Amino acid sequence: MTDSLLERPPAHALLADGTTVCIRPVIPGDHERLKGFYDEMSAENLRLRFFSVSRRSAAMAADRACAPARPGYRALLAEAQGRVLGLAEYETGDEKNSAEISIAVADGLHHRGVGTLLVEHLVSAARADGITVFTADALSENREVLRLFTDLGLRTARRFEGPETRCTIHLDEDDAYLSAVESRGRAADVASLRPLLYPKAVAVVGAGRKPGSVGRAILHHIRTGGYTRRLFAVNPSVTSVLGVPCYPSVSALPRTPDLVVVAVPAAAVPATAEECGKAGVRALLVVTAGLGPDHAQALRTACRTYGMRLVGPNCLGISHTDPGLRLDATFADGHPRPGSAGVAVQSGGIGIALLDGLSRLGIGVSSFVSLGDKYDVSGNDMLQWWETDGRTDLALLHLESFGNPRAFSRTARRVARRMPVLTVDAGRSTAGRRAAASHTAAAATPTMTRRALFTQAGVTATSSVGELLETAALLYSQTLPEGNRVAIVTNAGGAGVLAADACAEAGLALPPFTPAMADELLAVLPDGAAVGNPVDATAAVTEEQLTDCVDALMEYPGVDAVLVALVPTALATATGDHLIRALTGAPGRRPKPVLAVCLEQDLPVKLLPAADEGGTVPSYAEPQTAARALAHAADRAAWLARPAGTVPALDDVDSERAHTIADAYLAAHPDGGWLDPRTCADLLACYRIPQIPWAWAETEDDAVRAAERLSGADGRVVMKAHWPGLVHKSEERAVHLDLRGEPQVRAAFRDLETRFGHLMTGVVVQSLARRGTELFAGVVQDEVFGPLVLFGLGGTATEVLADHAARLAPLTDHDVHDLITSPRCAPLLFGTRGNRPVDLEALEQLLRRLSRMAADLPQLTEADFNPVLATPDGVTVLDARVRLLPRRPQDPYLRRLR
Repeated sequence: MTDSLLERPPAHALLADGTTVCIRPVIPGDHERLKGFYDEMSAENLRLRFFSVSRRSAAMAADRACAPARPGYRALLAEAQGRVLGLAEYETGDEKNSAEISIAVADGLHHRGVGTLLVEHLVSAARADGITVFTADALSENREVLRLFTDLGLRTARRFEGPETRCTIHLDEDDAYLSAVESRGRAADVASLRPLLYPKAVAVVGAGRKPGSVGRAILHHIRTGGYTRRLFAVNPSVTSVLGVPCYPSVSALPRTPDLVVVAVPAAAVPATAEECGKAGVRALLVVTAGLGPDHAQALRTACRTYGMRLVGPNCLGISHTDPGLRLDATFADGHPRPGSAGVAVQSGGIGIALLDGLSRLGIGVSSFVSLGDKYDVSGNDMLQWWETDGRTDLALLHLESFGNPRAFSRTARRVARRMPVLTVDAGRSTAGRRAAASHTAAAATPTMTRRALFTQAGVTATSSVGELLETAALLYSQTLPEGNRVAIVTNAGGAGVLAADACAEAGLALPPFTPAMADELLAVLPDGAAVGNPVDATAAVTEEQLTDCVDALMEYPGVDAVLVALVPTALATATGDHLIRALTGAPGRRPKPVLAVCLEQDLPVKLLPAADEGGTVPSYAEPQTAARALAHAADRAAWLARPAGTVPALDDVDSERAHTIADAYLAAHPDGGWLDPRTCADLLACYRIPQIPWAWAETEDDAVRAAERLSGADGRVVMKAHWPGLVHKSEERAVHLDLRGEPQVRAAFRDLETRFGHLMTGVVVQSLARRGTELFAGVVQDEVFGPLVLFGLGGTATEVLADHAARLAPLTDHDVHDLITSPRCAPLLFGTRGNRPVDLEALEQLLRRLSRMAADLPQLTEADFNPVLATPDGVTVLDARVRLLPRRPQDPYLRRLR
């Protein structure tokens, strides 16, 4: 086995039943354990694996797996608490891109996903080594292994050869394979969370006699919350706390709890976790804060060793409102109201605010998890739980960090098709960010990266807890609008103006009514009403008239939502809540969302019941909050209406040569760096990225000859100095433009040589580009989020104007369209004031190729194309910079725990 596999750290992952195993490379020291693994295997299992029952074959297999490292051979084992559960191997033959695979699973462990998990990890390792095909021979009667290969999600072919079947498995990573991996991972994840969220018995370790302790508060909450199953406390000093029986240790409990709440001092947490693991506990909730690095590592090790899922540490707790369970293991003030919103937060304070707000609105929660420092259970886990629990129809998240953003994106994208997923976009500031090294890095703020993730995944991102609750109220109570066209109805002209301003600022449209619609509204409203948009129904409008007006707008195809802005008056027969309640009607009556603004309202948002108990209507204290919530709803509707995007195929790229160029550069520059112009051009050529004609010159005479070749009809060229590490040429005044004839070319070279001779390694001579729109495109390889593609206005003002959009690679066709249309400069691309539009197809191709390059090369840390010249006849990169660093590829979709 080669160093590349040995460098892979052990990975913990979940089997189909939710238990944890460790997947790691085999080492020579595993020989006796592997020999024992085969010795314990039944004769039938040996026959299916080796096509015979010879123990000699098993001994040879152990020898082969533990032999010294050799090219083309890989072996991974699955183990739990020191026991080998399975082994998967492959070995290449004459064809280096093809390998023979074999699998063995211990007796009694079939149908738990051991073999499938091993093969997934082996597939990931093989791809990293350039292997594209697995082959395998199996007895035709070995239905289990044949089904394993078929169900992987990879393209598989079979050929029958007598009693044997030859399987050929193509390792292409397409959406079918990723979806199959996700499906297996989701089932395993949900199974692993049942002991945490549906425990049959709970124990609290650290519940003291003194009031005010966290452990005692959680025990009190569980007890008073009506937990319906067995509850214990662990305290060696007493026999009961709050009427709950106490035992001296976890091992002394009359039955092993599924869930243990740990509320002991930080120094005692590792020992408590170890004791729980040995006792067979399946889940830990650690509320203790202040764990140092050693204690934190010991806690993680105990949880992974014994297969315990972990929430925390440093968290508020968990709550599950299922009437058959009623588990409230938090130290919040009061119990959450049962409902249908799933909530996962990292901040306990944010959690309390959301619990209070959801209870006040009447939405309530299905389950609540305070993730704390998020050593294990994450927002991704909770999304998968809510997707299948049958009780959740609204997901609310507060995540300060992401362990695996690309896996989160795929999960959120799937879940968001079934229910709204909302988040508070926390950590938006740039404080502490590394100084940018290029235009691309300068533009790629944390906010932009996170917003790209949320936008692509269909997650509704808000900037505050208040905005989250305001939007949740609308999504919970109303249907989604089909578009962004709003009709405003008010009983006070001033309120209507405020609402109109708020809608316009939120990106909503207020279309005028047709004459027929205006006549229909005048017929149902009081005398003096004005039926523009906003509709001023006057202070004398009655509940019946308001209802008729809204009903008419519900049937009008020219608007997608109705916002009613009301103020209390002494003229109407019904005001305030009565008018608002008239807006909801019977269940299913309203085909469009209706929301109200009541300026005298004391709370930012309320959900008011309909007069006939047919539903609820959200009522807001400010028009801005109502419009913002409605804009979020319109964005969600638009996202749902658009089919999932696809990553366009590019058959004319040379990824293999690109890898060769990157590897050669990093072999010569182990610390990485900015590519020189010739290497950069070679790399871009692998992806057919169009560049303006240019030449490299190291002497004055070379520059003159280059200028003669490139000057074209008008005889003009550009000269740019180059030295290693030069990024911003304009700022260094290292560029000469519009050079005509030999004298100017020589003078420009001498000037650059005089000023930068101690640094300069040469100059780039280019044809002078004709006029066009200067754009900017680039990539930043974020260490957590992966490659981020940026696009926007270019030239020297790119950082000043900051007119950029961003999406995470690989880009789908929708992502490319959004990148082009999102910046403020987009109208320039589509033609304005009689100008022709730029070549949009060429621009799309440039972004697709840039995305492919970023996805192919994890070593590509930054790419900076500025300017990119766009004209009606094509798109050309005028200046390109690429930086490589020695980074190994990461498989973001490989099943593994944090």
